Amino acid sequence: MTTDNCLGSMQGYNCIMIFNKERTRLLMCKRTGDPYEGLYNLVGGKIEDGEDGFCAAYRELREETGIDREQTELFHMMDFTYYNQLNYVEVYVGILKENVDICSEKHPLVWMGLDENFFDGNRFAGEGNIGHMLEQVKQFGVGMEDRNAVVYSD
Repeated sequence: MTTDNCLGSMQGYNCIMIFNKERTRLLMCKRTGDPYEGLYNLVGGKIEDGEDGFCAAYRELREETGIDREQTELFHMMDFTYYNQLNYVEVYVGILKENVDICSEKHPLVWMGLDENFFDGNRFAGEGNIGHMLEQVKQFGVGMEDRNAVVYSD
């Protein structure tokens, strides 16, 4: 989806943090092309013109991983706006309700333990944003009813 402001139209994107049922692993993809070729990143993609943010997040999740809406509930956690690039990123978080088989659309998928250094720019995309997002989930949970629940790395 694009939004207009005094700078022009802004393209919307999403990224989706998916945790396994036990909340011990985070689903990542290894980028096979630009941007961030060779680095691990969260799944996500482009929000189409006129598309609702939640609908776009569930669509991208299904396309890139095979995970359906019935297998996780997504929570809209935060946004990043990049005025100098005329885009914004909506960040969603979900925990699987059950163990599922994942299938890669384009980029190989891998479950990573939460003890990784997600701030490491030599391994992870996003200039440290993935580490920041994970810390937010660890401290504040994934949704309003989950505020007192934490994600464990043990």
